[in-house]
Amino acid sequence: MTDFRTPAAPPWWRPDHFVPKRPFLEARAAILAAIRDVFRALDFVEVETPILQVSPGMEPHLRVFSTVLEAVDPRRRREMHLHTSPEFAMKKLLAAGVERPFQIARVFRNGERSATHHPEFSMIEWYRAHEPYTALIDDCRMLLQAAARAAADRSGGDPLLHWQGATADPFAPWQVLTVHQAFADRVGIDLDAAIDDPLDPDVRLLEAQTRTIGIPAHPDDRWDDLFFRVFLDRIEPMLGQDAPTILTDYPVCMAALSRPKPGTPAVAERFELYVGGLELANAFGELTDPVEQRRRFEADMDLRARVYGNRLPIDEDFIAALEHGLPPSAGIALGFDRLVMLATGASRIDQVLWAPVASI
Repeated sequence: MTDFRTPAAPPWWRPDHFVPKRPFLEARAAILAAIRDVFRALDFVEVETPILQVSPGMEPHLRVFSTVLEAVDPRRRREMHLHTSPEFAMKKLLAAGVERPFQIARVFRNGERSATHHPEFSMIEWYRAHEPYTALIDDCRMLLQAAARAAADRSGGDPLLHWQGATADPFAPWQVLTVHQAFADRVGIDLDAAIDDPLDPDVRLLEAQTRTIGIPAHPDDRWDDLFFRVFLDRIEPMLGQDAPTILTDYPVCMAALSRPKPGTPAVAERFELYVGGLELANAFGELTDPVEQRRRFEADMDLRARVYGNRLPIDEDFIAALEHGLPPSAGIALGFDRLVMLATGASRIDQVLWAPVASI
């Protein structure tokens, strides 16, 4: 009988499969050193926080890895999770008085595996106390330029960023574009007219416009579902062509950990960084109000329960840190593996990982 099963992939450690990755991995090491040099020059301190956390993060759509923490007394057990971001622990360091922490962290997101996703990956996360979130744009510019230079020094090529046939120059002027501008310019949608309640907008108002461009709402769509369908299909692929793009001023309903922008409370102090249509970083002017933060966490977990049938615990120690007093701060997370991909021209994330997580 013929066996139609897919043949098993050769082991990743086989020299004939590993050797082609070596240029990418050597560039990765050079980029890592260059990144640390940038942070050192900017007077940041490198920190390390536990991967194992009470709460892995509160994003309602992320799937997490969970385990059990046991004490010497076998009757004492506590469910714990591998963090999806070091955010909560790093904000506790802000509360402790560390004003410029950065971390190159291993983070974990279950159910994610593609050319640009891996269940375990590396994230650069850093914070600036008493500074505006726009200061993080200059940080990003220095990091991307340093990565591009480090990779070019290894290859002998030009310090450019590459993704799926697109080339972006990190030394050229960056485009800064608001979310409202992107929707108006790229697809002709007026987000102001599509948002009645800043915290809970009516999906029907957005659908009245998206239907005209051939993207109707599904019966169970929420406002953000329809927003992302339009964004991912019609807008994101065009961001960061020729030079990196900063997409800023998100609707406040889509920024659970950021504060409203002064003077325009319907939008949040949030930006994302794109290169060649690939999202690279997500930044916030950090929310410091413990009451509002708890309200947003509970709303996220209500959504998670409706969609996936489970909840994640709120990190009460994090709420206590906010109550103690978190300084006005800006924070950002940047995908290090994706940055290496862009700087080296790799087409798959596994090309820039020394070893992959085992496949199912």
